[in-house]
Amino acid sequence: MISRLLSLLCLRLCVGQTDIPENGSPPKPSLSAWPSTVLPTKSHVTMQCKSPTPSKYFILKKEGFALNSVKPYNLTEETADFHFTDLRQNDGGHYTCEYYSKWPHDTPSHPSNALFLLVTGYLPQPSFQAHHRGTVTAGSKVTLQCQKAGSVLGPVKFALLKVGHSTPVQTRSSTGMVSDFSLQNVTARDSGEYSCVYYQAKAPYRASGPSNLLEISVIDNHLPQDLAASTFPPQLTATSPKTPGTMTEGYTVDNLIRVGVAAAILLIVGGFLVEAWHSERLSPNKPCAPGEK
Repeated sequence: MISRLLSLLCLRLCVGQTDIPENGSPPKPSLSAWPSTVLPTKSHVTMQCKSPTPSKYFILKKEGFALNSVKPYNLTEETADFHFTDLRQNDGGHYTCEYYSKWPHDTPSHPSNALFLLVTGYLPQPSFQAHHRGTVTAGSKVTLQCQKAGSVLGPVKFALLKVGHSTPVQTRSSTGMVSDFSLQNVTARDSGEYSCVYYQAKAPYRASGPSNLLEISVIDNHLPQDLAASTFPPQLTATSPKTPGTMTEGYTVDNLIRVGVAAAILLIVGGFLVEAWHSERLSPNKPCAPGEK
């Protein structure tokens, strides 16, 4: 009995274990995916299950059925990684994870919140456009429209994706051909590259490939003009996908402006120098050289 109490005390003090209810299941873990929950076919993903307490082992489930179990390396381990390679359509679906706590006995936790994995590339690519025309200013509303291919029949779900985000920004259900995504009161944080996909709402969750990227640039009118110009490039708008031709044209205009300004400055400075030299020659107060009268 004393040995058991000492073990519990050591675990709590040395490991920092949170309290576990005496009755019922331990707190639920969290489940995340890297690099994203929306990935193309034949790619790789790592799902990580993280528990609030050191655990004896972790279990990954798909649609309620156990897929794999992982044991931690040591007493303090609170995470477990599950690796998937060469993703296929049938890998898509809802995943959860659970863990078995070490103390006071082998007790299963509640399942984590479901993580939805979508494997893309099995339906035609959608079209993607922005309703907004011109530069996006902070505080305004931006509407992005995703349209599925005409050959795809039946209701689908649409997902708005942003480069650098591991989960969709928004999802929408639709019985029609299109779905609108609204970004309200946009800020600089909404700047970035967006795309969209659509997919079947039920298994096997066949999904399209992602649309072309559309870049959104948000400019804050409250910033000083020179700071806003240096922070948010004015050439990029919410209506034009980022292409090499567009960027080259913008850089060419900028270079011409810079060359013109530099030439004007050189002419002005040169004029001042010539005028100063001429004035010095005609000045009656110019000191005479030795031997001159």
